[in-house]
Amino acid sequence: MNIVISAHTILRAQERGASYDEIVSTIDNGINIAAKNDRLAKSKVFNFDSYRNGKYYQHKKLEVYYTIEDGNIITVTVYVFYGVFL
Repeated sequence: MNIVISAHTILRAQERGASYDEIVSTIDNGINIAAKNDRLAKSKVFNFDSYRNGKYYQHKKLEVYYTIEDGNIITVTVYVFYGVFL
């Protein structure tokens, strides 16, 4: 399926520290998580080993929420969490 990254998702990704490649990788290879309002969602943990806002984090976890319309995956938003995820 074709992945369409919405303008809202792009804005949130910039604010929250997610890249285009990470969003696509989460959709392609992430694990399914619960979502509301007839939406789908996937989550994936990435090694981060860097600083964000002056604090060091080992991992970052993306949650990408999306719908499927006319055979296309259309993102709704992305959330990014920083910390240690096992």
